[in-house]
Parts: sequence; structure tokens; C-alpha cells
Amino acid sequence: MMLIRQAICFCLLATFLHPITSSGLFRVGLKKRRLELDDIRTGRVIRKLKHSQGGLTYYPTLGGDSTQENQVILKNYLDAQYYGVIGIGTPSQEFEVIFDTGSSNLWVPSIHCKLLDLACWVHHKYKSSKSKTYTKNGKPCTITYGSGSISGFFSQDNVKVGGLVVKDQEFIEATHEGSLSFLLAKFDGLFGLGFQEISEGNAVPVWDNMVGQELVKEKVFSFWLNRDADAETGGEIVFGGVDPAHFKGNHTYVPVTRKGYWQFNMGDIFVGDNSTGFCEQGCDAIMDSGTSLLAGPTTVITQINHGIGATGVVSAECKIVVSEYGEMIWDLLVSKVLPSLVCKEIGLCVFGKQTGVKSVVEQEGSSVLCKVCEMAVVWVETRLKQKETKEKVFEDLNKLCESFPSPAGESIIDCNNIQNMPNVTFTIGGNPFSLTPQQYILKTGVGYAETCISGFSAYDLPPPTGPLWILGDVFMGAYHTVFDSGNLQIGIAKTA
Repeated sequence: MMLIRQAICFCLLATFLHPITSSGLFRVGLKKRRLELDDIRTGRVIRKLKHSQGGLTYYPTLGGDSTQENQVILKNYLDAQYYGVIGIGTPSQEFEVIFDTGSSNLWVPSIHCKLLDLACWVHHKYKSSKSKTYTKNGKPCTITYGSGSISGFFSQDNVKVGGLVVKDQEFIEATHEGSLSFLLAKFDGLFGLGFQEISEGNAVPVWDNMVGQELVKEKVFSFWLNRDADAETGGEIVFGGVDPAHFKGNHTYVPVTRKGYWQFNMGDIFVGDNSTGFCEQGCDAIMDSGTSLLAGPTTVITQINHGIGATGVVSAECKIVVSEYGEMIWDLLVSKVLPSLVCKEIGLCVFGKQTGVKSVVEQEGSSVLCKVCEMAVVWVETRLKQKETKEKVFEDLNKLCESFPSPAGESIIDCNNIQNMPNVTFTIGGNPFSLTPQQYILKTGVGYAETCISGFSAYDLPPPTGPLWILGDVFMGAYHTVFDSGNLQIGIAKTA
């Protein structure tokens, strides 16, 4: 139970900078260690950091001279996270960072950490007095997330990424990291590769300055993530181009539908040959290198995990909804009531209209019942289209309750059953992109302590930003991805 209450790991390893040139490519060599069960703690904090910020504005969209392609070599933290080293200042001060397409700021701990902030003091800290290229800014900054915040102030200095030096980059010196998870984390900071629209303080992201300072020849960067946990090289980021050795065939390109995250439209999702029915009319998704798993709404993640044989927490609430409201859900759908209105009609998803003050337990209970109801509606609607009998639908729905995700959003798998599990396929740009069981299962521990975790994690992001699918490293490990800021598109091809 401890395992499935923990989030997926963002803990990174100590690394060293080794610039190597090969065919005009600049590389950063890194280190790694095995993933342990206690490491599965910090992922949800980063996810909240990126996806729970309030007051963000998203802008809908319509649709260099350097001859070098600049590469940052990554290491694979047992398929849980990919990380690298950057330098800030002159001479360069090194930091271990997550290269994150799901956020846009660069932040590292500051030497001006608050006295009792242990999370800050146990990591590498930026010392402005040691840099000849430092420029004072001082503008205060706070980035909020679900269970705390990171606060500090902006500064300016040169930032070294592989063989590139970005001049006068604005970044955050973090003086307070308000979460125990940051104390446990091995990484120092975050290197955002998202759009300026979600940048705290409207700071220009490092990537935008690379382009503006003409350090790259093309307005694209690309990720190759090596899922071979025993390989010395865990992957590469190429700034300003792509490496043909990293992919097979041609890329499928889809337009960025909203600037902020690298957001696009995704089609239907299949478990084996069976449609989940959830994204037939399209779903919003983001390509996010800073998330280890593949996250989506609880209603459909439960279906996927049920289909692959994963187990969550057996939910009594789930079976109550099926027994007490199942017939009503069936009748409303047969009567052609819009699926999005069914759970509101029966009173399980009506929030904000009640009078009086509810306890936290009551609010959380209502939320669970609503999620279960929404899951049941999707399941029944899909089976109605397949003309299954009512008895069969509710028999399977009760079994589905046993796959309802744990409170942390994750589910576990019998490691001995991986060979018998189905592929899970995502439709993007009209083309199928399949993940095999070997690609979507994450293993931790060894021997009798080995545990297998489903790569599909429940995460419900509320409107207006959500619902949103987050295609993290589980997906990006199987497919080479190109982030084209010049043409506002994302390219996906099978990894080499």
C-alpha cells in the first residue's frame, strides 16, 4: 500500500559535464543509479507545480545562422526520469536539472536560502558573487503547487547548455522550497522548455533566447529517450535540429492547439482492439518530458488499467455507485441524455450549489463518487454501442471497480503477466501509436522486492485547462519527438 500511495519518481542522480564534439554535436555526459521504492515520491509535486498554477492565460494558435546541432546527452534513471547538467555563471556553476517541456521557467536553489530550508541547503546552490557575468534583478517570485510553493527572486546570468552559452538569461534563485519532496529529491532545479505564455513573471524561456541569439540553426529541438536502462547513454536532446540516427521512418506532425504547454489534439484510445470510446471526438493532450508516466482522467485510466490487468484500491464507493445508480445511468443513456449530463442529473456531480460548509472528508467523498459515476457512464455508453446486454455490462463494471486507481493515481501489475498483456494504442494525427507492455510497465526493485507499476496514471486536471492527457516519458521513450516552435507543431516517429 505504501508503494501505490507514492508518486512516480523524479529523483535524479549526481552528474558531470563532459563536452564532446562529434559531427558538430555538443554532448553532456551524465550518471545514473537504480530506482528504489522510496524514490517514488516527488513526481506528483512537480506535476502539481506545473499543472495546478492558477491565473494562467493560454493563447490559441492557428495552426539561425549556426551550422551546428547542439546535443545534450541524457541518462536514463531506470525509465523513471531523464536528466542533465547545465552551467550558470562565469565561471560555470553546475546544476542537475529536469529538462521539462511542461513548464517554462529555469530555477535553481540560491545561496540565499532561508536558514531552516533544508530542501534548499542539501542541493547545489547558485552563488551570484562568484560569477563575473551576473546581473542583479531582484524581482520576487512565487510558483505555487498543490501542497506548497517555491519562492525566491529573479536574477540574470549566462547559462551553458551543452556547447551553447545563452547570455543574460533570466532565471529564478529559489530561496524557499516548501515541500518535503524537494528535500528527498536528487535534482537541483527545473529547466523549462514550454512557451512563454506559462512562464512565471513572463520571463523569456532559455529556448526562446537560444533562438533569439541565433545559437541554433532551426527553431526546433528534439528528444530521444533510450529505454534501455543498462545503456551508458540514456538519451539525447538536440537543440536546433534532429539526429536521423534517433528515429525510423517519417514523423507524423500535429499542430500545437494552444500555446503554453506543447498541447495538441489526440484521437481515440484502444486497449488491444477495443476502443475506450473516450476520445472518439478528440481530447486535449500535452507532450511532457517532465512527467515519468502517461496520465489522464480517472474515468478512462481506470478502463485502461482494467484492460491490462492492473489493480488499484478496491473501491467500496465504486460498487455502491454501480449497485445504487447503475440502473439510472443505463436508463438515462438509453433515453439519449447527453453522457456529460448523466452524473449531474442523478446528483453525483453537482458541486458549488449546496449551502453550508462541508468537511474535507465530505468534499473528497463527493469527488470520488463523481469520478466513479463518470467512469461508469463512459463504460456503459461504450458497451451500449457494442450492443452488449445490461447484465454483461454491469457484471464487467463491478470487476472494473477493482481497477479503480489508488488515491495517488497509480496502479500495480503482476510482473509475471507482462507477456500476456495487450498493446495500448493512441491515435495522433490520424495515425496509431502503440505501446507494448514492455514499454508501458515500470519496474522497481530486484528479486523478491521487484514491483511492476502501470505506466498509466490517473490525474484529473480541472477546467479550464483540463481535462488533459499528459504524454510523459512512457510515451516519449517509444517515440522520438520533435518540438517545432517555428511552425508550432510536434513531430512523432518511432524511436530507433
